[in-house]
Amino acid sequence: FLSIDCGSSQSFIDERNIKWEGDNLYIGHGRSFVVRNRGSVSRAMTTLRVFDSRRKSCYRIDVSGGGRVLVRASFYYGNYDGKSFPPSFALQFDANGWDTVETSLDRPVSREAIYVVSGDATSVCVAQTQPYQLPFVSAIEVRTLEWSMYAHVDPSRALFLQRREAFGAQQIVRYKDDVYDRIWSPSTISKTALASDTSFIVPDSMDRPPKLVLRTAIAPTQQSSSLILPTYLSTSTERTYVNMYFSEMSELESTQMRSFEIYVDVVNVSVPVSPPYQDFIELSFANITANSNTAIELRATADSTLPPIISAREVLLVSAALSNGTNADDAIRMLKTPDFNMIVNALGTLQRQYLSGYGLTGGLPNFGALTALEIVYRDLHNNSLSGEIPDFLGNLPNLRILNLAYNSFSGSVPSSLTQKTNLNLE
Repeated sequence: FLSIDCGSSQSFIDERNIKWEGDNLYIGHGRSFVVRNRGSVSRAMTTLRVFDSRRKSCYRIDVSGGGRVLVRASFYYGNYDGKSFPPSFALQFDANGWDTVETSLDRPVSREAIYVVSGDATSVCVAQTQPYQLPFVSAIEVRTLEWSMYAHVDPSRALFLQRREAFGAQQIVRYKDDVYDRIWSPSTISKTALASDTSFIVPDSMDRPPKLVLRTAIAPTQQSSSLILPTYLSTSTERTYVNMYFSEMSELESTQMRSFEIYVDVVNVSVPVSPPYQDFIELSFANITANSNTAIELRATADSTLPPIISAREVLLVSAALSNGTNADDAIRMLKTPDFNMIVNALGTLQRQYLSGYGLTGGLPNFGALTALEIVYRDLHNNSLSGEIPDFLGNLPNLRILNLAYNSFSGSVPSSLTQKTNLNLE
């Protein structure tokens, strides 16, 4: 577990016995604030780090050995600036788009992603998208998952949580009941709540749900009814990953039978399901295309004497194929060191170099002799680069877009750039 209390320099242990640490080791710029409207939020939500000097700012987090991780970023405006104007901004990870964060005046907002880290580190970034609306972060949590979890989706894609529900539960379920600290919220669907009359050990299989969410369920209010579950998605149709968990709450009599099938927009997508007693069934659907109007229905089979039930569910969006940020991260680390010789090969593998807002200082290394570099787009704006603008940049034959704005360069723009045709220079 790694839990970062952004905007704070102190460590503490919360009520769930999870250790939080300040963010000083993970980022070197931005300003720390304490919220004015604390309300009933957790301690980690009472401080935040605001980024007013760079368009994009990133937390770099070591993930030893890589692997599949759950990353949760949280934002609580709390009227820290007294303007009663919660901002909107972009959220990214490892050079990939994540979401647009619309913060709230009086409640925390969180985003959760599950993805595979290919190197030894991951980055969580916020970027300004609107004038006068400064991005900020209140907390970042990273949890390592098992390789077997959420493996129905290609590891080159991320999963973005939309809903994680514990049907029939009376309160939120998370660590320590869920050893991976996933947050299972009680369902708001108005149906008959059921509770298990037994306890059992959850086997280590598939996505490893906590046993507490398997000990409750919901069923239709009428025995003959089907159970329709909303998707909680937007109106846009997107590729969706759905996990469903089923467990029987009591041992059935010999004359009883519970059997149902799953339909997505009236299309049957499952074999008949009969939840086991003192155990569970997990069904995963990785290739559903869905939106807010999509109906997921549990429909009893003709021979069933009992209505369908469900214990828990996860709804996640499947991202487009991720870009591999490993080489870019290596280049950034090299740029931050005085030894620029190592950077040449790393940069040579990248056609589009997004190095905006990374706190780069000093002059650019001269690798103008490498005219074979297939660099098409280079974005170095919003850093602290200094010295003269290098002449060699104009000798890169494939360069079409170059952004050097908001740095500390001196002297004249070299003629190799001003006279280069087909170059968009800012």
